[in-house]
Amino acid sequence: MIMDKFLLYWENNLFKPMRIGSDKQKQAFKAIEELGILNELEPYHPTLCGTIPLGVDVEGSDLDMIMEVMNLDEFEHKLKALYGNKQNFKMKRTTIRDKEVVKAKFVFNDFEFELLGQNEPVHHQNAYLHMMIEFQLLQMFPDLQPKVLALRKQGYKTEPAFCKILEITGDSYSGLIHYGRKMKWDQK
Repeated sequence: MIMDKFLLYWENNLFKPMRIGSDKQKQAFKAIEELGILNELEPYHPTLCGTIPLGVDVEGSDLDMIMEVMNLDEFEHKLKALYGNKQNFKMKRTTIRDKEVVKAKFVFNDFEFELLGQNEPVHHQNAYLHMMIEFQLLQMFPDLQPKVLALRKQGYKTEPAFCKILEITGDSYSGLIHYGRKMKWDQK
C-alpha cells in the first residue's frame, strides 16, 4: 500500500530519530508516546509534521499531528472523548484551502498539540509535503539549518524562512511545494 511506504519513511527518518535527538525532540517523543496518540488515532494515520522533527523549532513551537479523516463528525467525537479533558482543549471545524477540516488544540506535558484532520491522504497534505521537502533540503544542505533558525528567531514562519534563503518568490507555501515537485522531493 502506498500510504504504508510514506508512513514507514516518515517513521524511520523523522519520528524515531527524535528518541535520540535534541532534548526538545526527546521530550516531544516522550509526550507523544505517553499521550498514546499514535495508537489511539491509528486508523487516521497520525503523522507528526512541523519544525520539531526537523530541528528548526523555536520557543513555543507546537506538535502538529495531521490525519486522514473520512468522517469529520466521528473524528470530532473521538477527539473530544480522548482529549477533551486536556489543558486548554479547543476544537473547531473550518475550511483551509477549500477543504473542510477539524482542528483541535490542547496542552500535554508542556507541549501544545495541534491535531488536524481532513479527507485527504496524509502524504498529499501540505504540512507533510512541506516537511518532506524541508527535510530533503536540510539533508542536502546542512548549513541551511542555522540560517532557517536565525530567521525563525526573527519571527519568520518556517516555509517563508526556507523560501527567503532559497530566493523563492511569491507565496512561500505553494512556492516551496512547487520547488519540491520540480526536484521530485515530494515523492518520499
